[in-house]
Amino acid sequence: MKDRVAVIGVGCTKFGDRFDASYEELICEAAFEAYADAGIEPQAIDAAYLGTYLPGPSGGKSAVSLGDALRLYDRPITRVENYCATGTDAFRNGCLAVAAGTADVVLVLGAEKLKDRGGRGLPRLGHPLLAKGNSAPGLFALAANRYMHTFGIGRDVLAAVAVKNHYNGARNAKAHLQMEVTIEKVLKAPLVASPFGLFDCCPTTDGAAAAIICRADLAPRFRSDFVRVKGFGLAVTSGRPYFDPTFDYLGFRSTQMAAQQAYQMAGVTPRDISFAEVHDCFTWTEISNTEDLGFCEKGQGGGLAVEGRTALTGDIPINPSGGLKSFGHPIGASGVRMIYECVKQLQGQCGERQIQNPTLGLAHNVGGPGAVSCVVVLGN
Repeated sequence: MKDRVAVIGVGCTKFGDRFDASYEELICEAAFEAYADAGIEPQAIDAAYLGTYLPGPSGGKSAVSLGDALRLYDRPITRVENYCATGTDAFRNGCLAVAAGTADVVLVLGAEKLKDRGGRGLPRLGHPLLAKGNSAPGLFALAANRYMHTFGIGRDVLAAVAVKNHYNGARNAKAHLQMEVTIEKVLKAPLVASPFGLFDCCPTTDGAAAAIICRADLAPRFRSDFVRVKGFGLAVTSGRPYFDPTFDYLGFRSTQMAAQQAYQMAGVTPRDISFAEVHDCFTWTEISNTEDLGFCEKGQGGGLAVEGRTALTGDIPINPSGGLKSFGHPIGASGVRMIYECVKQLQGQCGERQIQNPTLGLAHNVGGPGAVSCVVVLGN
């Protein structure tokens, strides 16, 4: 797989309270920006993969929702759903199609409308008694409390992640939240699920993002600064880790295994990665994920943020886009949005938040909670 697929165009909507745009309009906004970036017409697309998580008001969202929005008919379109890894898994499936020779040019698009739902947050399913009333903040808070107790860290360490990601997001015109915060402001914010306060949690958001990929040998026809797919990995573990007596609440096995797959395919180690877009649905999640991805030992992820090593000018910048913390997490869109950021960083097009001379970028999602993870490594 290594270097057989290239990204030739990307697009991304403004993320946020997009009451002004329908689901279909968000799709069009992202797709046509990607078409323009690649310098192609829609007719050049051989196949498409749609990443979307929730059904719409009138029922399920199949591949037809992408076909109708873009008038992209008479070619294969596949809808992908895989918890919070929906977008990255859609990208992975598109890469497999290109590498297998079933399509030369593929559109991968992730989209989600969360703000127009009738309920709050994401719908929860599970055991009618043991899972009654649980929520994403509550479940991740269980793990965060165990981690903080084990390694002796306080909420100020979590707050350092929020401060960093809000700083980056304030320099990103497409982010939902474009404001800087202080440690004091984060610590004084209302609690959502202890130890998480308001600024430890990503917002509920609408958005869409797109990537156009093709055979690597065809990429120079479209542009000279195309980005190569170096490797990817996908791993699935139990969807009920909190019922597993061997689960230590200190990290996620799915991320560890998906990362190993991606590094092996790319022929690299964590030390070779220039920067990473990491799944920071909560501040603690970024800390744990940096460890599971191999950037440091278990228990040291918080120190990386406090010491400034994960900042834009650090030795392993994490979430230079502002992360989910600034963008929010419209489930199907997040992974493709991370791909967008990786490509723009590798092309040197990120302005104030540009990483110096990057060669390898990594995109990572984990969800379920912790049940499924997808990791993608991209490079020049």
